[in-house]
Amino acid sequence: MSTDLSFKAVPDEDDLAGMERDLRFYPGPVTEPVAMTAEQVEHYNREGYVRPFNVFSVEEIGAIRSYFDDLLERTIAAGGDSYSISTAHLKHGRVYDLLTDPRIVALVRDVLGNDVIGWGSHFFCKMPHDGKAVTWHQDASYWPLTPSKAVTVWLAIDDATIQNGCMRFISGSHLFGHMTYRPSADDEGNVLNQTIDNVEQYGTEVVNELKAGQVSLHSDLLLHGSEANDSDNRRCALTMRYCTPDVQAGSNWHAKGIVVSGSDFSGKWANPARPDRD
Repeated sequence: MSTDLSFKAVPDEDDLAGMERDLRFYPGPVTEPVAMTAEQVEHYNREGYVRPFNVFSVEEIGAIRSYFDDLLERTIAAGGDSYSISTAHLKHGRVYDLLTDPRIVALVRDVLGNDVIGWGSHFFCKMPHDGKAVTWHQDASYWPLTPSKAVTVWLAIDDATIQNGCMRFISGSHLFGHMTYRPSADDEGNVLNQTIDNVEQYGTEVVNELKAGQVSLHSDLLLHGSEANDSDNRRCALTMRYCTPDVQAGSNWHAKGIVVSGSDFSGKWANPARPDRD
């Protein structure tokens, strides 16, 4: 097990180019799911996503929202913004608790199998009228991970609607492997820096509206994005990332990984303890 907890937060192009990454979709191996139905697992494998799941009650998500409101206030006071709270499970015990929540882990286990590593946590918070979109992209493009056995759980902290810029998927696009992208233009107002064009050739667009407390799951190879929030309502979500232990990580991303189910049979993930501070 790794003891070096330092890592490069954002790998550069040279890091990624220097890795031989296997970016093919690997269907989930689970035949007897527990938290999902067999049909839902089949839908994930075929379409690249599955949704929605009711995880947190109104009272629970209200407490999570209040926690995030305070965390966002502290982050902005320190010079950050509403998109800069990343790898939060290594800094904040409350986020660690969400990443390891048994109800969420049970859903992930039905997709990836019993042995699961939780390695990522990033708040994506679109403030009212912030003017920023997330253009069509694949998560796998940004991550120094191989093979492509990663899933994102997208937790709606606020209601995610068409009006406030909810996420959109291109169903079935994960089956095309890694796609060619271009650097985003300055005038696109993109939160990220990659854009994939002409996505209609890869499948049908699906709108991922969620109520606060609900989650969706999607493959790291699924094309997705979101429009700018032009409404008066905030749209905040917490993305939590998981993979199987056999995934190899560049830029020492093994330091991020927590064993949330089963075991790390590879012995490579650091499995750091819960942070003391919330």
